[in-house]
Amino acid sequence: MNFPSKLIEEAVIEISKLPGIGKKSALRMALHLLKRDESQTLLLADALTAMRTKTTYCKQCHNISDEELCLICSSPRRDTSVICIVEDTRDVLAIENTAQYRGLYHILGGIISPLMGIGPNDLHIESLIRRVEQNAEIQEIILALSPTMEGDTTAFYLQKKLKPFGKKISTIARGIPIGGDLEYADEVTLGRSIISRVSYE
Repeated sequence: MNFPSKLIEEAVIEISKLPGIGKKSALRMALHLLKRDESQTLLLADALTAMRTKTTYCKQCHNISDEELCLICSSPRRDTSVICIVEDTRDVLAIENTAQYRGLYHILGGIISPLMGIGPNDLHIESLIRRVEQNAEIQEIILALSPTMEGDTTAFYLQKKLKPFGKKISTIARGIPIGGDLEYADEVTLGRSIISRVSYE
């Protein structure tokens, strides 16, 4: 692909590194940004820079946050007796969009996958154990992991680690298709899965 400008070429190369965006789409975006008012393009650049340099992670649940505690953990309206364990932030967003869950979350930062070289020590499992151990208010732990082999392996491992604390351990109902990811589930199915969760045995 021939570019009229080295600066355009560099922009296209960087934009095309984003998931799902090829060189042609990246070129269209770059040309669109070039046509926009300069102040609008600079606002986008500033927003991206601020997102990358100022975003942090919640010290309690590991969700993306602007402060030490995320908006969910710091909200007085949340049910602090229930923790929903998920793989990553995308799963939190998917569950929140159902408006069916009012408890707290704990983000593992991945799932156990020996083939990918990811073990329990690579995830936020120890902080989960400490959280449950130190907080008597917690009554139920929901394992809301994608129903894949790796997700089931992670859920089984967590159930073994959490069982000694005597808390109710449940998993979302299997309204989610086997082999599917939570972030792609429709809101009705995901909402029903949360509401009709079952005890994890």
